[in-house]
Amino acid sequence: MNQAALHDLLSSKVKKKNTEDLFELRLAANLSLIKDLFFSIYNKEKDFHALLQKLTQLHKKRPAHLKEQDLARLGQGNWYQSEKLVGMQLYVDHFNKDLKGLEKKLDYFEHLGINFLHLMPITTRPKDENDGGYAVNSYTKIDPRYGTQKDLQRLTQKFRERNIYLMLDFVVNHTSDEHEWAKKAKTGNKEYQGYYYTYKDRMVPDMFEKNLPEVFPTTSPGNYTYIPEIEKWVMTVFNSYQWDLNYTNPKVFMEMLANLTALSNIGVDVVRFDALAFLWKKMGTDSQNLPEAHNIISLFRMCLQVIAPGTILLAEAIVAPRQILKYFGEGPKKGNECEVAYNASLMALLWNSIATKKTALLHKSITAVPQKPDDCTWINYIRCHDDIGLGLDNGYIQELGWNPQGHRKFLLDYYCQRTDWSPAKGLLFMYNPKTGDGRITGSAASLLGLEQGIATKNDKLIAASVAKITMLHGIILSFGGIPLIYAGDEIGTLNDYSFLKDDAKKEDNRWVNRPQQNWRLIESLENRDIPQSKVYGALKHLIVIRKNTPVFADRNNLCLHYAGNEHILLFERTSFSKDGVLVLCNFDDNPQVVDGSLLSKLNYLKDQTYHDVISGKSVTLNSGFLELDPYQLLWLKQV
Repeated sequence: MNQAALHDLLSSKVKKKNTEDLFELRLAANLSLIKDLFFSIYNKEKDFHALLQKLTQLHKKRPAHLKEQDLARLGQGNWYQSEKLVGMQLYVDHFNKDLKGLEKKLDYFEHLGINFLHLMPITTRPKDENDGGYAVNSYTKIDPRYGTQKDLQRLTQKFRERNIYLMLDFVVNHTSDEHEWAKKAKTGNKEYQGYYYTYKDRMVPDMFEKNLPEVFPTTSPGNYTYIPEIEKWVMTVFNSYQWDLNYTNPKVFMEMLANLTALSNIGVDVVRFDALAFLWKKMGTDSQNLPEAHNIISLFRMCLQVIAPGTILLAEAIVAPRQILKYFGEGPKKGNECEVAYNASLMALLWNSIATKKTALLHKSITAVPQKPDDCTWINYIRCHDDIGLGLDNGYIQELGWNPQGHRKFLLDYYCQRTDWSPAKGLLFMYNPKTGDGRITGSAASLLGLEQGIATKNDKLIAASVAKITMLHGIILSFGGIPLIYAGDEIGTLNDYSFLKDDAKKEDNRWVNRPQQNWRLIESLENRDIPQSKVYGALKHLIVIRKNTPVFADRNNLCLHYAGNEHILLFERTSFSKDGVLVLCNFDDNPQVVDGSLLSKLNYLKDQTYHDVISGKSVTLNSGFLELDPYQLLWLKQV
């Protein structure tokens, strides 16, 4: 049984709901699993008793109003699966300068329908290169460029008043080399050197390197950095200034649990576990997705449920579909690891379908993934602050008669301006000539042709780009999970090339898709003739419909259907009543048809007529076929 559901059941039986008594009840309910998880990683009884004391201490530090919120959340059930949730991801300084500036724009979110915000890292970081804030100097201190701790506390209060949920990052795998632990390690402090993987020579690092892949082969090759102050090598899987934490040391877990709960106590509703696939290092493996890493994550989750059960965890693990399911928990941990995970495979497959104009790989890949636990959900997105990776299954590519390496080359060529016929204006990121692997950067609008359409004054291309943007967002809004829009995509923002003039950013072209929010453009959205206004209006309309369509809540009620047409994606959000919705999308730049007899078998045919809830109009068959315009999106209901 999912532990959160057990907590709700137990607390509902307690007549007088005292928060301290309920803490003891949750601890008792989780104790056996916490103990098993702890001793699967560590072996000292005294460390386990220290953990139990830590849980009590951390719960006492939790603000009273958040303890009350915890109880309310337990009573709500899986609030994070609701159709009412629609999210946005943004950099605070790029959106509106700082935390106070963000507060001034809450009406903008409300008007669009956004009630879930992922703020990119706002804590202190190195002044120069800092991986977009993911090289953390502190887990709770706010970087002065964004404001103060009071500013954040005020903002979270405003969020609660407006029923906006907040997600912040918890960089669980590493700190910056300027973090207080790293600074102490550099002075020769053996205790804090034990917080990281440090070696006096290259013998062990070289043995690890035989199996470790390179995350950033172009800018940060290798996985170790020599630190002259201590004459030692430190494991730095991501960048030389990001030191990997050593979770074989129980003190690291204890310290990080305290940091996690401190973040929750600020008023964070969802904690995004960054780079959690890398938590455990083991020689002879690629040190990713190892069983011990899953045990650590589940231990974090079980402890947080005892201390702050109203806060949930998101797994940032960009791995193969079958691997990502493991981050929801397996076996005794099923449903007891992370409540939410990124649906990175859907993202990659959508971009594949745009380039190929075909949906076979998307359909084959999604139907092959086992169903997730009922109490978990996805973050669905078409892009984020990072690059677009091509995490596609080679076996499925081959089954379609394509060469995997050649197909990836085609996708990189299509999106990264390496062919003269593609409308996409993306950039090639971290290309490895040894393997041919690479990733794609660019704003959604530029990747979908709007930049080229505007530059060439090609009205047909502009219209097609707006339709593509609308269709892709319509898919994530209806697919099942929390839809997350990257700030600026709702107004068709193009690539931002200003990063090339910034010495701290010019070597990282992911900044091309991290634009400044264009408030001057937003003021002109009343002009319905401009493409940006059309994008905004279309997405706002879809969000309203989503929130008023209960079947879009995630109840594991997604069913993919064979469309009989390789250009059409067809899936259903099922319902026991007649409130189901059938979603159809045409990925081709030509009109396409679906056989009406196929739809009739799904009970979406009555007198040759359908009801499209997007347009509010009836859609009729033509000679027994349903025709879709290029890049058209339909949400059909039974009539």
